[in-house]
This record gives sequence, structure tokens and C-alpha cells, in this order.
Amino acid sequence: MDTVAAGRAVKSVPGVPRDDEGPVFRAPWEAQAFAMALSLHERGLFTWSEWAAALAEQIKRAQAAGDPDTGETYYQHWLATLEHLVAAKGVTTPETLHRYRDAWDHAADRTPHGKPIELMPADFE
Repeated sequence: MDTVAAGRAVKSVPGVPRDDEGPVFRAPWEAQAFAMALSLHERGLFTWSEWAAALAEQIKRAQAAGDPDTGETYYQHWLATLEHLVAAKGVTTPETLHRYRDAWDHAADRTPHGKPIELMPADFE
């Protein structure tokens, strides 16, 4: 991960879990979601202020729906914000996102714990 870009993101987006060395993650998928946002920002899909506003709105919606805001769901909101922005910007459709989410769930269900999840054509059926 580009540490300079990660540092800019941490400074620009309030609430990113971090320590003295930069962002911290509880699971690999959180780091991957963070890296996807960095990459999309660097490609000009959104500004950090646009991202921060979208993330704040996502967290607000989740809290209104009962999210206890313990910090454990932060990157779930981050991922939901990614999905919302890529659909809103026309990079993909909500239907395609839903199709891949379902395929991922199917692949995860058949994958033994501790093994990497791999999507296969059958996961999309």
C-alpha cells in the first residue's frame, strides 16, 4: 500500500482507525477495502471530501437503523460507501454488485476456514 497516499487518506477522512504508523485493520478485507478506496481516489473517481461526506452519510443511515457505533463496523460502512459511489458514478450497477456479493457468499460458504476464497463460475449460478 502506498504509505503517502494512505497518510493523506487518514488525514482527509475523519474516523479512520489508526495508530502512530497509519491506518490499522482488524482483518485483511478491511485493508483491501481501504486500498480499493485509495486506488479509486487516485484514479479521480472521487475527492476525499466527497468520500468523507458519503461515508458520514452511510454511517448516519446505519446508526439510524440501529448500528451501535462501537467502531467494529467502521469498515463495513467503508465498503458500503465504496459500493454506493461506484454505482452512483456509473462504474458498475447495483445489480452487478449484488450478483458478485451473492457469488462471494456462495464461495465463502464452500470454502474451508482458513483457506483463500476463490470465485468460480458456479458461484454465479
